[in-house]
Amino acid sequence: MSTIHIVRGKQRGIALVTSLLLLLIITILALSMFRSFSSLEKIAGNMREKDRAVHAAVSAQQFAEWWLTQPAAVADTTTPVSCAAGPPLIANPPASEGQVCSTQTSLVNLIGVNNITQQLPWPVTYLQYLPPGSTVGQVGPNGDAPYALTPGFYISDLGASADAEGEVYQIDAFSSGATTSTIAVVESIYELQQGIVNRGGL
Repeated sequence: MSTIHIVRGKQRGIALVTSLLLLLIITILALSMFRSFSSLEKIAGNMREKDRAVHAAVSAQQFAEWWLTQPAAVADTTTPVSCAAGPPLIANPPASEGQVCSTQTSLVNLIGVNNITQQLPWPVTYLQYLPPGSTVGQVGPNGDAPYALTPGFYISDLGASADAEGEVYQIDAFSSGATTSTIAVVESIYELQQGIVNRGGL
């Protein structure tokens, strides 16, 4: 009769230690992945709010440029007013208010270049323009997030153009995102020519 002898070596537990180390590494990778997802969501949200603020500010700027070309604006463009501190005017219909400020009280002169984004809404009489379908303070009809501030613009008369064939205006417009921590300010220089000028062409 044969006898089988089993010799047991010393078990060192290397497989257990290796498994625990691998589990620890995988756990750390998974946690860092979840943290990066959270950071990416915040970045995407901030980019969305920045885009919303810029688009609304550009809409207000373009409305101001369009308003300057309308017959109703002729009286306002020919006699700029001294725009000082005061409540904003409403550019949206049916109010359709408007004004052009004289160069002596341009927005930069009133509040300074460095504070143009820090003092919103601006402490001068500016024009509020809310793009169609947008809301302030409450969720929109399509579930869109509201703006924290009503977009606005300010028009300054810079005087006659270099060729003396028209008038030059500076338009500053602003908007916010859903909170006042996201602000966009855009500016354009717009020349409005009076009539048709023959420059020697056929």
